[in-house]
Amino acid sequence: MSSDLNTTYYDASRNDDTRYPHLSGNVAADIAVIGGGFSGVATALTLAERGYSVVLVESRRIGAGASGRNGGQVIAGISGEAAIARQLGDDGRRMVREIRYLGHDIIQRRIAAYEIACDYKSGWMEAAAKPSHMDMLRAHVDESHRDGCDLEIVEPERMRDVLGTDAYHGAYIDRRSGHVHPLNLLLGEARAAARLGVKIFEDSPVVEFSGGARPFARTAHGRVDAKSIVLAGYSDHAFQRGRLNGLLFPTGSYIIATEALSEATVRALNPQDLAVADSNIVLDYFRTSADRRILFGGRCNYSNRDPKDLIAAMRPRLIEIFPQLKDVRIDYAWGGRIDIVITRVPAIGRLEPNVYFMQGYCGHGVNATHIAADIVSDAICGTMERFDLFDKIKHVRLPVGRWAGNQMLALGMLYYRLRDKL
Repeated sequence: MSSDLNTTYYDASRNDDTRYPHLSGNVAADIAVIGGGFSGVATALTLAERGYSVVLVESRRIGAGASGRNGGQVIAGISGEAAIARQLGDDGRRMVREIRYLGHDIIQRRIAAYEIACDYKSGWMEAAAKPSHMDMLRAHVDESHRDGCDLEIVEPERMRDVLGTDAYHGAYIDRRSGHVHPLNLLLGEARAAARLGVKIFEDSPVVEFSGGARPFARTAHGRVDAKSIVLAGYSDHAFQRGRLNGLLFPTGSYIIATEALSEATVRALNPQDLAVADSNIVLDYFRTSADRRILFGGRCNYSNRDPKDLIAAMRPRLIEIFPQLKDVRIDYAWGGRIDIVITRVPAIGRLEPNVYFMQGYCGHGVNATHIAADIVSDAICGTMERFDLFDKIKHVRLPVGRWAGNQMLALGMLYYRLRDKL
């Protein structure tokens, strides 16, 4: 989510207004990280914790992109797990099991260690949008139990115990997953990284980078010389190169936030304070904020044509789920871009021996970015097993420009949206 529509709820409720300087002149470090979202900040913090000197450069402001604008849902695993299993077999299945809650563990450890105030709450639910979807959810829960995960099935007749709506036909709950104020989490991690010596520069878009014998990243007014480069943010310049060309396609996603509701209303709508996503492919998702707003998102737009009136586009679906909110005011509405990879597997690999990349979380970014940061940091430190598995994934690249690729995606997702409705 990278493009501004309106002020986000997160920006209005941020608890840190730190501004970092722009890069001017030459600096040197062990690692240069490009991108100030979760991928970049989590990588910088991980490497700083391991004793490396790190410089991080961000083209705008820390959290200006997807990491500061998303739904705030901390969901187990990563997207594309089935594709990983198909391509990598037992090694892939084992890795998926091992990393499923790795991002959660990293986030919770950092919240405690660095005293990050970000409204973290446990509890996430996938709700069956159709009666037929319960078979899929039950199968997932059974498989997860075999992997040692403790998920709970909610039968259709019990749905009113967990949500104040008749829109769904059962669900499962994952108590280890949950939700968070993503921008305040990110700002807290950036603060921790800076305290550990990471040099952070904002308003410093990278215009050129290279690996090889003398890796560097150059901005309009400065240069970082390093031993390794980490590409951890979306860049037209970077993602037209080599293995990344034709891989990523930005997709519009949108969120509205209601006015603050009464405690009684919130208890009636979401008594267990769960983050919720439905089981459709083109899905809705929502949760309750710390100050009792319903944050409701979804309606992905694969053609990248933003709605002219975002509230008018989103509110009817909110009311369909919660008719009780038909007279409630919408205080915030915003959107941005999710980076979609056709295989749905996050892209983690190398452009050159000392130029690493991580991108394409397909809407699962809060957890998956921290997983990717750990995997890339391990690789830089010399532990390659998980990194090499991701690097083996065969991704689909569309041999067309980004505009044409997005239109192809839009047509494909139109099929799924019609199927969801039917």
